[in-house]
Amino acid sequence: MSSSNRAWQIASPGKLILADAGPRPPPGPHQVLVRNRAVSLNYRDLLCLDHSPNYPIKHKADLVPCLDGAGEIEAVGEGSQWKVGDRVIIQPNTWLTGTDPRNFKLNETIGAGEIDGTLQQYMLWNDDRVFKAPDSMTLEEACTLYTAGVTAWYSLKYGEPKLQAGGKILTQGTGGVSCYAIQIAAASGATVVATSSSDEKLEIAKELGAKHLINYRKTPDWSTDVLKATNSEGVDVVVEVVGGAGLLDSVKAARFGGRISVIGILSGDDTPVALTQPLLYGAKTLQACFGAGSKEMAIELSAFAEKHQLHPPIAQVFEFDEADKAMQALRTLSGVGKIVIRV
Repeated sequence: MSSSNRAWQIASPGKLILADAGPRPPPGPHQVLVRNRAVSLNYRDLLCLDHSPNYPIKHKADLVPCLDGAGEIEAVGEGSQWKVGDRVIIQPNTWLTGTDPRNFKLNETIGAGEIDGTLQQYMLWNDDRVFKAPDSMTLEEACTLYTAGVTAWYSLKYGEPKLQAGGKILTQGTGGVSCYAIQIAAASGATVVATSSSDEKLEIAKELGAKHLINYRKTPDWSTDVLKATNSEGVDVVVEVVGGAGLLDSVKAARFGGRISVIGILSGDDTPVALTQPLLYGAKTLQACFGAGSKEMAIELSAFAEKHQLHPPIAQVFEFDEADKAMQALRTLSGVGKIVIRV
């Protein structure tokens, strides 16, 4: 068996190469050597690959990209709390406890800047930077839990009003965050209203737990349908992943005192929208959720996912030698859920 570590590195903007990253390092005290088994891709990974000016950190030469990963403990150092064979998920940043986003440091997140990420076979990592994968999930499912799952968890559970049984939640589309949000909300006893441009994808949303389905291409004024589905009350929380001019519909769809958790800008539309009046007179909150969370939140979600047997949908799985193709597929992703690379 080879003792080397193969890794994908960014050779130049937009180009990945598969390289020998050297021998596997032995873990020191309170460290573990993780054998990565699966990596989930995020839009942020494309920004890093392309050296996009929209990502505010410059990257080192030969950076190993990606921040989401799951695998097994291959070796442990002295005093480690883990044991060989444990299934774990990588905590990709140094925000370990609490809910205050000021504890998040962008320059201490892996797969960008000076810190190599998960698109490699082995990672030497500190004990406190991994957490238990849900027993109910495959590692291909588990590798999606941090960015997509914790973002959904954060947007639903942290802020007022928060997700609770009997509440009403609005989700948009069938990307990774939205699929997690549907499952989390449904498992918590809330009613989910799901929107999509595709009837076929809406049927998948229904299978995940959504009760009310709205095709926004057929109903451009879709906030009206949300109000009809909620007895004219509106929803408690909107998981807003589209942005642009559609943000006004999200505000209209929220109930009096409701919350719009803004996560994405998938529309690419910077059109100014008249939000002041519906926000002010509806006593509504517009909350930015930047796509990360603490390890403490991740552990909460991992336990919840195991208790409720959550299984996030996977849009497509690529083999490790096809990682460059997986990145290109991410540019035009139209499937339900996440793209995953099997390591």
